[in-house]
Amino acid sequence: MSPIKLPRTLRLDPSDTFVFAHPAEPGEWAVTGSFLFFDADPEALPPKERAAFRSGFLGVTSFGFSTLVVVSEASEAEREAAVAALARHIREKLGAPSEAAARAAAEEEIAVAASLCGPAIGTVIALNRSVEGGELKERFRTLQRREGVPGADRLHAHSRAFTFVETDDEPEESVDLVRLMGTDPR
Repeated sequence: MSPIKLPRTLRLDPSDTFVFAHPAEPGEWAVTGSFLFFDADPEALPPKERAAFRSGFLGVTSFGFSTLVVVSEASEAEREAAVAALARHIREKLGAPSEAAARAAAEEEIAVAASLCGPAIGTVIALNRSVEGGELKERFRTLQRREGVPGADRLHAHSRAFTFVETDDEPEESVDLVRLMGTDPR
């Protein structure tokens, strides 16, 4: 019997906490979450909900969003727990008419999520969702470490062009741009 593979939310940096109104927790099982947007007009959504529409996977425990997921091995018990968690949200938050209906919808969503996990365990997947011709479209791409590319080796695997640092401190220095441009009348 081949192992079960499911997508798990992945947070490489804190950007999801800024991008989404409700970010998923790292490491939770995920589905595409497109069912949340079937009747949505993306242009009418507030910015953070629009970001979730465009690129968010739905974490089944938090019912929050994640930009990336990673193909992961799951036990049957973990798959069952993911179905149960998603069914609970479908019933409580979306008003499914019965527990059986919520469970059937959750089973279907988990099956779709599992179908995305054909690539090897550890493969990162990104989602792009749009409306084209009145239909909801999803496009997926895999992100893999490339050999011979700067930052691809283990030593530099976490190199980034920038990082976010949370602080309560005020900046220690200030810059007067008007004065630097030479337009200060002083």
